[in-house]
Amino acid sequence: MPEVIDFHIHILQKEQYNPPSLDFVRRLNPETFEERMAIIAHPASLKAHLQKEGVHYGVILAENAPVTTGMVPNEFVAQFCRGEEMLIPFASINPNNEADPAARLVYCVEELGMRGLKLLPPYGLYYPNDVSIYPVYAEAQRLRIPVLIHTGSSTFRGSRMKYGDPLYLDDVAVDFPRLTIVMAHSGRGPFYERAFFLARHHSNIYMEISGLPPQRLLDYFPEFERNADKTIFGSDWPAIPQGIGDNIRDFCALPLKSSTMEKVLYRNAERILFGG
Repeated sequence: MPEVIDFHIHILQKEQYNPPSLDFVRRLNPETFEERMAIIAHPASLKAHLQKEGVHYGVILAENAPVTTGMVPNEFVAQFCRGEEMLIPFASINPNNEADPAARLVYCVEELGMRGLKLLPPYGLYYPNDVSIYPVYAEAQRLRIPVLIHTGSSTFRGSRMKYGDPLYLDDVAVDFPRLTIVMAHSGRGPFYERAFFLARHHSNIYMEISGLPPQRLLDYFPEFERNADKTIFGSDWPAIPQGIGDNIRDFCALPLKSSTMEKVLYRNAERILFGG
């Protein structure tokens, strides 16, 4: 198996998610739901599972989306990952429920030790180029941390797809040229072409393919290999029907160059996370 960095893992606990959202995750894979919840309940069990699935490092995401999915607090994620080299904590900031979003990000990075930021505009109901989030981008650029931004569709109740249009990230990439921007889900649904073009057009924008069936990637992105240097693997586990290892195997079965697979599964994320 190749080396793998999974750029998109959730550790939601039952009490942290709104009932409709938790029920949606349960319906995705009812037979293994309780097993998955047990795995993400403790760092040791999650690490063992990731190693079994062939993952070397996993990005672990906080979630600040009380009007849609729920709250997976930054402090919870930071503590969960503390001392665990293979678990990389990303903060979550929502400009609609923070008095000072930029200061909150600085606290998460400098005090909690978090190493990236996850933004959820379709869940928080704001445009990613809104002035309210610009101070957060400024601090992320200063702190030299990557920003993972949900783009495209979501099936969670209350989310709004219009906030997930990747085109709004054109402003962000221009106004913050040293900020690393990663498009979670690569514009899933109606915005695949825009996401692909933006990643080619801007040196600081990357695609991330979590939540997309690997066997459909060449349908969504017919010229996928043109963005081999700008695409990152992520699973979105446990909120997907299949396992992480299944995703990896399905991706490796695609008719792609071995160098492309290596870049997407590991090297591109390594460069962003570790400067490799």
